[in-house]
Amino acid sequence: MSALAPLHLTDMASPALSPDDSSLSAAVSISPSDSENLSPDELELLSKLEEQNRLLEADSKSLRSVSGSCRTNVTSPGPPPLDQDSWELWGRIVTHWEEWTRRKEKLLKELIRKGIPHHFRAIVWQMLCNATDMPVKKQYADLLKMSSPCEKLIRRDIARTYPEHDFFRGQDSMGQEGLFNVMKAYSLIDREVGYCQGSAFIVGLLLMQMPEEEAFCVFVRLMQEYRLRELFKPSMAELGLCIYQLEYMLQDQLPELNLHFRSHCFHTSMYASSWFLTLFLTTFPLSIATRVFDIFIYEGLEVIFRVGMALLTVNQTELMQLDMEGMSQYFQKVIPHQFDSCPDKLILKAYQVKYNPKRMKRLEKEYAAIKSKEMEEQIEIKRLRTENRLLKQRIETLEKLQNDPRVTEELVSHLESELEQSRLREAETLGALKEIQEKVVELEKVLSFFSTNHDIS
Repeated sequence: MSALAPLHLTDMASPALSPDDSSLSAAVSISPSDSENLSPDELELLSKLEEQNRLLEADSKSLRSVSGSCRTNVTSPGPPPLDQDSWELWGRIVTHWEEWTRRKEKLLKELIRKGIPHHFRAIVWQMLCNATDMPVKKQYADLLKMSSPCEKLIRRDIARTYPEHDFFRGQDSMGQEGLFNVMKAYSLIDREVGYCQGSAFIVGLLLMQMPEEEAFCVFVRLMQEYRLRELFKPSMAELGLCIYQLEYMLQDQLPELNLHFRSHCFHTSMYASSWFLTLFLTTFPLSIATRVFDIFIYEGLEVIFRVGMALLTVNQTELMQLDMEGMSQYFQKVIPHQFDSCPDKLILKAYQVKYNPKRMKRLEKEYAAIKSKEMEEQIEIKRLRTENRLLKQRIETLEKLQNDPRVTEELVSHLESELEQSRLREAETLGALKEIQEKVVELEKVLSFFSTNHDIS
């Protein structure tokens, strides 16, 4: 896992970005009817945001070489900050939250993509996921008094969570103790999931912004409403779905890179599993990962697919020159720090990725059908193995009876006939078992890679 840098307040002054997938230009596109809902101060801020995005767009003409420019051309000036305006605006947003979510949703989305100012994140995150008044908050103190079977695992992993961050440094630090408490409390209210290591990075980020009780409530909401609980279940079936969907996007949008990965047996899960399980918190420095999390808590997992595809697009040329070991090192050492000085370009590039929600939904149904078929085959394998075991026992019994001198000649003839039938049936079950096992292998291949001509449109 990459080293995780501390969060800096300068992130809150980054320029707003466009939600439009097909255009780099109109960064904040608000209709006349939306403009009528804005105050004069908000309209003035909107004008400033549009100007900043014009500057950002002009600075993004070299996006195709961003993997090089972000590492070497780090001194290029960016747009001026909006510190005071941002603070005043977010103060109004928090004060008039219902009005903003009901009448100014488009502008709110733009501002969240721009980056929520650090000191507003705690309250805005709670509002975005509707975690400000949850009944489970009243249970928190009682949960801490209870014992969880996951405690040893949680204690073991705490020191590995943000090891370079001051808040979590030291066994007696507030960060480690708070992280243990929240993870333990959740393991008690959700016995099926219990504790999963990747989730600790999400809780750790929440604790950097808010007290334990609030972090616990937000985490519960994220698990319930943002697909995270399905990701962290022991079967991790949701992770398999996400990898399946990402593989389709890769094959569809970057076919040459997809073939290169396949030819080197560089499976998608090898580099992308942590993207979904930790929402890029173990990939990027916190200053960038938190920007992604701002969007995630409003728009969901879509942003993880977008950022992942943006990284693959930007680095396609370099990756295609590398073998498996080289690609693995590249993902670990180069990609995490490409956008340290230009995180806005990463978000901008992410929203140029083609993302079709309807197609993703159809992929979800396709994946479920394949997994269901695989499960049926596994059940049939189990049945055939049981039947084969019973047949072997029957054959052994018949062979013993056949050689028993007390058995009459007529009964021996009957036993020989039954023995022959049992052996034939055993051969049939072994053949069927082999056939079913081969089908399961093929199904696993389908789940790992799409065929070159695969199309669900």
